[in-house]
Amino acid sequence: MSLTAFMPFLVLEKPATSKEKLKSGFQVLEGCGRNLYIGSRDGTIQHFTLLEPEGNQQTVRETRRKQLGSKDLITQMKVLPVQNHLLVLCNGSITAFNMFSLEPIPTLSKIRNVSLMSVNDSYSLAQPLVVELFTLASRRRAVSIHVVSVNKWECIKEVSLSQDPVSLAVDGSCLCIGTDKNYILHDHKSGITLDLVPHDSTNQSVIVQAVGKGEFLLNGPGSLGIFVNSHGISQRPPLQWSQGVLAAAVYPPYVLALQSEGLLIYSMLDQHLKQTVPLHKAIGLLCTTESVFVFTESEVYNLQPIPLDVQITALVNSESVHEALELLQGVEGQLSEDTYKTLQKNTAHTAGFVKFYQGCFQEAKELFIKGDIDPREIISLYPDLPSLGDGFTSQLAAVFNTRDLRAMRTEDYATFQGYQEFLGGFLSAIRGTDQSHGHGRDIDCTLLKLYAERECHKDLDQLLSSGNDCLLDMCVPYLEKNKRFFSLGLLYQSHGQADDAVQTWVKIVDGFLAVSSSPDVYKHIVKFLSQQKCRKLLWKYADWILQRDQEVGVQIFTNRGDSQESLSDEDLAFLTKYPKALELYLEHLVMDFKSKKEKHHTLLATTYVAHILRDLEHVRAMDTTGNTTRYKLQQFLQDSTFYNAEDVQEAIKCTPLFVEKAILHGRAGEHFKALEVLVHKAKDQQAAEDYCRRTSEGQSTEFINQLYLTLLGIYLQSPHSVRAAVDLLNGNSAAFNLLDVLQVLPDSWSLQLVDRFLIESLRWNFHSRQMRWIEKNLVQVEYHRHKIGWIRDTRGMIKVEKWQLCQRCGRYLMEPIFLRSLKGELIHEHCGV
Repeated sequence: MSLTAFMPFLVLEKPATSKEKLKSGFQVLEGCGRNLYIGSRDGTIQHFTLLEPEGNQQTVRETRRKQLGSKDLITQMKVLPVQNHLLVLCNGSITAFNMFSLEPIPTLSKIRNVSLMSVNDSYSLAQPLVVELFTLASRRRAVSIHVVSVNKWECIKEVSLSQDPVSLAVDGSCLCIGTDKNYILHDHKSGITLDLVPHDSTNQSVIVQAVGKGEFLLNGPGSLGIFVNSHGISQRPPLQWSQGVLAAAVYPPYVLALQSEGLLIYSMLDQHLKQTVPLHKAIGLLCTTESVFVFTESEVYNLQPIPLDVQITALVNSESVHEALELLQGVEGQLSEDTYKTLQKNTAHTAGFVKFYQGCFQEAKELFIKGDIDPREIISLYPDLPSLGDGFTSQLAAVFNTRDLRAMRTEDYATFQGYQEFLGGFLSAIRGTDQSHGHGRDIDCTLLKLYAERECHKDLDQLLSSGNDCLLDMCVPYLEKNKRFFSLGLLYQSHGQADDAVQTWVKIVDGFLAVSSSPDVYKHIVKFLSQQKCRKLLWKYADWILQRDQEVGVQIFTNRGDSQESLSDEDLAFLTKYPKALELYLEHLVMDFKSKKEKHHTLLATTYVAHILRDLEHVRAMDTTGNTTRYKLQQFLQDSTFYNAEDVQEAIKCTPLFVEKAILHGRAGEHFKALEVLVHKAKDQQAAEDYCRRTSEGQSTEFINQLYLTLLGIYLQSPHSVRAAVDLLNGNSAAFNLLDVLQVLPDSWSLQLVDRFLIESLRWNFHSRQMRWIEKNLVQVEYHRHKIGWIRDTRGMIKVEKWQLCQRCGRYLMEPIFLRSLKGELIHEHCGV
């Protein structure tokens, strides 16, 4: 037990008396505001006024005293402040007195045969001047419901019970009744009754206490304080209290259980015992909105509740952080917003540090973020980190389990690394949030040092690749000392010093700066320069870039994202020194930017030619059909329509690029020359056939027949090309007109040489004729189908009434008329079809 929730004060003590006078001892207590009423065993009612407390003392002053005529035991009292009534249960009858004068109220006659009474406190919220009173009958199993006003009361309803009632609590329309055998719930409006739990009335007190909001507290079996709502459901864990509980009360967030020798105070939040108030022969407990009273036969104690903020602060100071956090969360609605925020912040700070030194880093991180702690409080705990500015001094008190991280770094470096990892994670989590406002420099400089020291290269580069508040004077020497030169360039870059950044990276690539590890610095420089809007920096390093690698280096021009209009001739002039880069740049202009300038297309074609010729000289070989560049040249010559064919022809005139020459002849419509070059100079039968196939795409049948017949004629001119001619006929029978072929074939050819061609040609001609016949008939069927539909739509005549609208001429009909329906339209006869 680490909590003091209530402070007991003796407010009234009856003078010591002989045993014969014990009949006048205290029996029952009732209070309202500063009014305190005590009922004695001899039927005496005493009215006391609570005086203002002086220091740690509180006293009372007796105001009135009333002796009941019967001098019988007073068993229960209840104040009704709305009517200024004091109800007294004595000798089985309820009598109403004025709560100030203690004079009986003549208009309210006694209610007899009552063993227990209870007031519905929530009833007055709906009807402020009326109180609902519930009484248990002492001689019969029933609960009577009375409506009490200033001058009268009347019984409006009676609820019968199957067992003898012993105790009663009311909330709204729900009655919680403890009988001699068990506890039950009864809704007197709906009539629904629920059996709850049994109890042993011979060994334990039958206690029923209204908690509020439709919830009750019961003294259940096994010495359990059970919470149950109006639906019979327990939504809180039970309290395990000791045997011999005489009475119980709820003062949120605590439950007070009275025993003969003391008062036990439990938390409703964690169900643990929090405080014990020792007493001697206690007999009763009274809980009001202001405080709690406990009394014996001769003494009355006032248990003043300690303010919740004081309780939480005490728990924090004693480092009972779990209890403090739990209590704080449970009483949030009972504190002002400012008080709650202050307590929440202080509690989270202390709890965070306790978890921090225990090594529970995830919980500590969450608490520090929840408590909005100044990040410098954490940074200041670590050795050898950048100095904190503004004369920072920690404002937090040390916790009990504080550990010296400076000593830990020397004695237990493995554990210290865990604390370093926590710091990095915490600062990264709050970086850029409101919690880091005003502390960006301290956070970023600390992260830089942590990442560099722990070789977190990815995290370090990510930190420096974006906007940061690192101080150059502090961080540059540190990065140089740790040979983090690539990161140093990123630091320069993030602070707008682009030239310094590139110079640093260039030195790394050239080997002047040794680094432990880094990404591909050369590619990073290329990417960085391609993103620079200032071309001055690009030209400064362009030669160095392209001398290293033309294929990668050209990206400083191609990856800039500029529009086509911004691409200057200066780039082309510069790239003439670097043929491969020039070729890639021109491909970028033509393929990506879709340039239609003749200059770009012609230059790309001649650049391809130059590349191919360099390859030919290098390998000293004439067969370059597998060359990738040559394939790209052929495709380009076939697809592009913007290059100057004469310039390209001039470039390849004295070269063995026969396929390319054929393509250019074909672009000029000189198909005979093209095929002749492919057959006689390139000596490539397959290239000749590919040329015919490619050129025939989308052309008429006559053109295709003539083109293939031209190739056949070239083959027939040479006696060594008989096999090529036969292969051409056999492989492309559909492309030839049979009659034209028969006219040009030499008479010396045998039938067996062309029998395959003749058979396939006849089959193709027959197939084509049949397909044309089928297509003709299908078209006729479609025509007749549409004609029948048209006839059906125009055949009918319908009658319509006047004032209908002709959908052809737009005029209204002045009299009924027959109209024709044409495709869904109503049309006058005179409008025609």
